[in-house]
Amino acid sequence: MNALTNTDFHFNGQTNVYHGKVRDVYTVKNDLLVMIATDRISAFDVVLPKGIPFKGQMLNQIAARFLDATADIVPNWKLATPDPNVTVGLRCQGYPVEMIVRGYLCGSAWRTYQSGIREICGVKIPDGMKENQRFEKPIITPTTKAELGRHDEDISKEEILTQGLVSKQDYEKLEEYTMALFIRGTEMAASRGLILVDTKYEFGSREGKIYLIDEIHTPDSSRYFYTEGYEERFAKGEAQKQLSKEFVREWLMENGFQGKTGQQVPEMTPEIVAGISERYIELYEHITGETFDKANIENITARIEKNVIEYLKTV
Repeated sequence: MNALTNTDFHFNGQTNVYHGKVRDVYTVKNDLLVMIATDRISAFDVVLPKGIPFKGQMLNQIAARFLDATADIVPNWKLATPDPNVTVGLRCQGYPVEMIVRGYLCGSAWRTYQSGIREICGVKIPDGMKENQRFEKPIITPTTKAELGRHDEDISKEEILTQGLVSKQDYEKLEEYTMALFIRGTEMAASRGLILVDTKYEFGSREGKIYLIDEIHTPDSSRYFYTEGYEERFAKGEAQKQLSKEFVREWLMENGFQGKTGQQVPEMTPEIVAGISERYIELYEHITGETFDKANIENITARIEKNVIEYLKTV
């Protein structure tokens, strides 16, 4: 199956292009962003060598759904989705931090906790917690926004303010939006029999106004548990059944890869790639409650170019 791993478009009025870990972002007339969700997949801040068919389409469509469903909480950058893999929206000046919010102790936070550390990003974590345990209330653990090829770094609110990365007034607004979005996401997940465990939000400013940018509540940026069986598994100390790309990280770790110097990415056989694609389709259908409608991938780049060009003629 075809997978979209690279793009090289030249749209009318194009002024810049940025190739991220999984998205390619084209700036048009210095005012609009054409964000293309590729089928690249990253883990441990490393882009893996094989693309995952339909992954970009799934993430783009999930993100568009959640952006529409949260527009009453905070304005967002999205204007339209002219192609299954593409969102076009307003160009904003991004804040140099990502707002990560955690409702449960798991993933990298659990690995940090296991090492004996009891403070993450300036937030104190009580002793005696277990893996996948719910926090008394969600915590915000921001990271710096890393450039391509560099690792995001944990940072505290105090450090953000001291370094002048975000003003105090804006940061407090970001925290307010982050919690409101997480509550909305939690409610939407619960309606699908899911628990929104943790997620990240990115924000930017435009003409003095804060906007939500990038994707939200996708399985690439979020972790979901199944509600059914959570309590029983937690009581027994068993791994939770989850919807996220954690299964990709686990496969990598089982095969000796955590993104460290000298480590080799295990072979991504056609069977492995197809299996990951199938898991992403499962994620999409469970999160949205809809059957995934596969787009025509015979010539993905030609399809995207045609749809974007036609849309840009209207703006």
